[in-house]
Amino acid sequence: MTTKLETLQLALQTALGEGAAISAALGEVTVVVKAADYIRSMTALRDTPALAFEQMIDLCGVDYSEYGEGTYEGPRFAVVVHLLSLTHNWRVRVRVFCPDDDMPLVESITPIWRAANWFEREAFDLFGILFDGHGDLRRILTDYGFIGHPFRKDFPISGYVEMRYDPDQKRVIYQPVTIEPRENIPRVIREETYGTK
Repeated sequence: MTTKLETLQLALQTALGEGAAISAALGEVTVVVKAADYIRSMTALRDTPALAFEQMIDLCGVDYSEYGEGTYEGPRFAVVVHLLSLTHNWRVRVRVFCPDDDMPLVESITPIWRAANWFEREAFDLFGILFDGHGDLRRILTDYGFIGHPFRKDFPISGYVEMRYDPDQKRVIYQPVTIEPRENIPRVIREETYGTK
């Protein structure tokens, strides 16, 4: 007797072919597809009756630059999409790596699932991942003049600029960061009677 997870894996392998790496762990199925096969694979996941992933639940960017404590050698950026089939009551995670670390780019899935619109804008804003074919790819969470992408692992903790209200000019102004970087070392309390009084 095959389990529901095994049935899903078999249906995925049949629909996506050899171009997809399918794995299961902790009751969840992950599919890794190549950037060149991304749109074809996503369309197959939606349109194949044996899969019927009608709903895109989530899409996010990932920066793997320090993954595995710096031992990771693969592409730096990936897009991870979570899909739900209401028909079959199962979920799948799809991961696609951006082939170029200097200009991370994958196709937009907004023609397949319109719900991907703001998720892709968020991944662009926070990670700098570009989505080819997206109709309105602009920042969604950071300010209009923001420089950089704050969820990248190489983005400085304090940022580049800070904004504050200037009472003399009666407006918000931007200025270089004035915070001096420092390392916080927690104080270790070694008193034997600490907390008993």
